Amino acid sequence: MKESIYYVAIYLRLSKDDEDIDGSNKSESNSICSQRELIRSYIKKQDDMELFDVYVDDGYSGANFVEVR
Repeated sequence: MKESIYYVAIYLRLSKDDEDIDGSNKSESNSICSQRELIRSYIKKQDDMELFDVYVDDGYSGANFVEVR
């Protein structure tokens, strides 16, 4: 019997406590880099998962939330 494969996407979001991207020439914050590596490592260890895509909201956090009416 063939095992099912789940195609997964990673969604990464900047932590409100991670402000290291502001005022620097870095393309990504440390928080985003850490999240990506942690999740990719987890997915690689799973026999039934394959990475489909990565989505990043770097520079945005819950503190940027604007209510739309």
